[in-house]
Amino acid sequence: MLTYMKQIIGNSNQKLIKKYQKEVEQINQLESEYASLSDTQLQAKTAEFKRRLQEGATVFEIRVEAFAVVREASKRLLGMRHFDVQLAGGLVLSEGNIAEMPTGEGKTLVASLASYLRALEGKGVHVITVNEYLADRDKNLIGQIHEYLGLRVGINLPGLDPEQKKKAYEADITYGIGSEFGFDYLRDNMAYSLEQKVQKPYHYAIIDEVDSVLIDEAKTPLIIAGKDGVSANLSRLCAQIIKGFKEDVHYLFDIETKSTNMTEEGISFIEQGFNIENLYDIEHQTLYHYVIQALRARVMFQRDIDYIVHEGKVLLVDMFTGRPMEGRTLGNGLHQAIEAKEGLEVTEENKTQASITIQNFFRMYPILCGMTGTAKTEEKEFEQLYGMNVVQIPTNNPIIREDLANRIFLTTEAKYNAVAKKVIELHQKGQPVLIGTTSILQSEAVSEYLKGANLKHNVLNAKSVEQEVTLISLAGQRGMITVATNMAGRGTDIMLGDGVKELGGLYVIGTELHESRRIDNQLKGRSGRQGDPGTSEFFISLEDEMFHRFAKDDLEKILKTIKANDLQQVTSKKVHEFADRVQRICEGSNFSVREYNLKLDDVLNIQRNTIYELRNNLVHASNITEIIKNMLSSYIQEEIERCCPDDQKEDKWDLHTLEKQLLNVLPFSTLSLSGAEDVNKKELNTNIEIELDHYLKTVTEHLHTETFINSVKGFLLSLTDAHWLEHIDAMERLKEGIGLRSFSQEDPMRQYAREGLEMFSNMHFELSRDVSRQLAELISKLGKSEK
Repeated sequence: MLTYMKQIIGNSNQKLIKKYQKEVEQINQLESEYASLSDTQLQAKTAEFKRRLQEGATVFEIRVEAFAVVREASKRLLGMRHFDVQLAGGLVLSEGNIAEMPTGEGKTLVASLASYLRALEGKGVHVITVNEYLADRDKNLIGQIHEYLGLRVGINLPGLDPEQKKKAYEADITYGIGSEFGFDYLRDNMAYSLEQKVQKPYHYAIIDEVDSVLIDEAKTPLIIAGKDGVSANLSRLCAQIIKGFKEDVHYLFDIETKSTNMTEEGISFIEQGFNIENLYDIEHQTLYHYVIQALRARVMFQRDIDYIVHEGKVLLVDMFTGRPMEGRTLGNGLHQAIEAKEGLEVTEENKTQASITIQNFFRMYPILCGMTGTAKTEEKEFEQLYGMNVVQIPTNNPIIREDLANRIFLTTEAKYNAVAKKVIELHQKGQPVLIGTTSILQSEAVSEYLKGANLKHNVLNAKSVEQEVTLISLAGQRGMITVATNMAGRGTDIMLGDGVKELGGLYVIGTELHESRRIDNQLKGRSGRQGDPGTSEFFISLEDEMFHRFAKDDLEKILKTIKANDLQQVTSKKVHEFADRVQRICEGSNFSVREYNLKLDDVLNIQRNTIYELRNNLVHASNITEIIKNMLSSYIQEEIERCCPDDQKEDKWDLHTLEKQLLNVLPFSTLSLSGAEDVNKKELNTNIEIELDHYLKTVTEHLHTETFINSVKGFLLSLTDAHWLEHIDAMERLKEGIGLRSFSQEDPMRQYAREGLEMFSNMHFELSRDVSRQLAELISKLGKSEK
């Protein structure tokens, strides 16, 4: 096995492989010794490892023994023995890297090794899966090993109450879906007391299907939204008006970036309809918001591709899995615009209260690692963003699946006819077929062609999610035909039925190239697991969306030169190079979107961290004197600079305004500036500092009472949140228009960063001012009541 391992991955990093080989051999040498231990003796190893770590040993010094213990525990409890390649995968994970292991190689068992080792440090391990089913399955299966060895195992799922979540996070190893960990982080940073917080500091996370979590889902940030007032009538009216808009007349649509904007004629149409002079006037900002969202809802979002309508509700569809995203809505009024477009009841608008990108959330973990069958194509992104290297682990048995060349057709109809013909051929001999599609619409189109050929089949898409796991697991049985959106049932093994190996194993058919070669490879990997036979083949057409979206002009040229047979199958070899090139362009475009969104969030992330640090200090602090002093000093200094700038002569200073503002925040002050003569900056600062120190002594005297402390903490948190929410909203509107700044010959990103910083500085000034004023009012009331 080790020789085979060296042949497969020896070219990339000989030193790394040599190290893994050596350690795998050491683990194997311990096997007979650990097999002779009683359960009590084996379980006692956990306490021994913890003691050694406390005495100064590193996790890498105990890694060989720890892995040997987990392997033995797994044999006894589950009857599952880790293969050498699984041990190698565990070594990769424990070092904070990505183990690339094809489907069916037992990645779940690989995670049991590294999660146990890192849990011994006592700082918590998070095991991230792509859905709740897998989190629950892995917790119940692998959790048995860890609980047997004396560790606590928890699960973090949506819908748990705070006490249940606290218990889950207090466990040594916590399973769950990535988004829920992220939402808990955001909720913790909206808490008003320590009791409301559920998480503890991050330490180590293992992400199963790491490419799905960190790449595919990274386009969309995690957002917690609250209800905001929405005009249902205005939403419906705008939807009706936009329904009459014509492309290239009233609006433009960029198919590659999937963005839309109104033309001059479209803007004039709106202005005339609402009898206003300028749609872009600030007083018409709300109307513009409703109109542009109605346009986006009509042009950018398609029913049964981007969303479905189920029981009178709009359910968003995950473009990578085909599943409906329960409880997820589009923000900023876009979801309501889609409801109005579909003639449904318009719900309340969601207004962002907290948000973070997937990338910035997971970069908070000091140690991050992951597993997947397909990561090498995105290796540079993993390395640059997360500092993780991709290590390709060989299969336990050689892959004998045959991946056939793509079959390319001129039209969609010819493609589907060829798919149906191929399925008939395979079905006649009983070979199971899995047909992968990119959307609900496509899965239903394929289904219609199969029905036309009288072929009984199962369809897995967002409309049948409850049956997904069961149906996908049966897809390898003799005579089964399964149509699935994208990677439906990812993480579920497809076992071959009796006699299927002799028929050639599972036959996978792709009906369109995905936006990434990596996802195509995932579909291919559903067949040929653990050395089983299998075949994969893609049927694509030049009418597929990817070609029209990313290579419209090139497509028109190539159509004039290519040849096709009677079945409209393209016979020209150069069309295959064209398809590969377009897919790489698509990958580059998607990377650019992720990179752009991350750059935008990086600007907000600095601000977010500043606000969250302030909130955490408030929630945790028993003595808030220093926080109050800093905010008061910051506000007063800023006010001095505004009224008495250094680049202005003293006789031009606005001392009257300064005195008025200071009296609002320094009650009982005897400061008099209006009639002062020959005042210099140093003297001004000194006098104000004396008044501030005197005031702070009064504040400190009151800070000995719990009621006063709670009152101050309460309004500090409340005002911080109120200003932060307004700032998020302002940043969202700045982001909406930042793309248009490229016309001004300046980098839009630099403008966004500069203007965002100015807005944040102004927000921080207004927050300090309002806190200072409210504190002054509270102190004044207390002073009067004491008299």
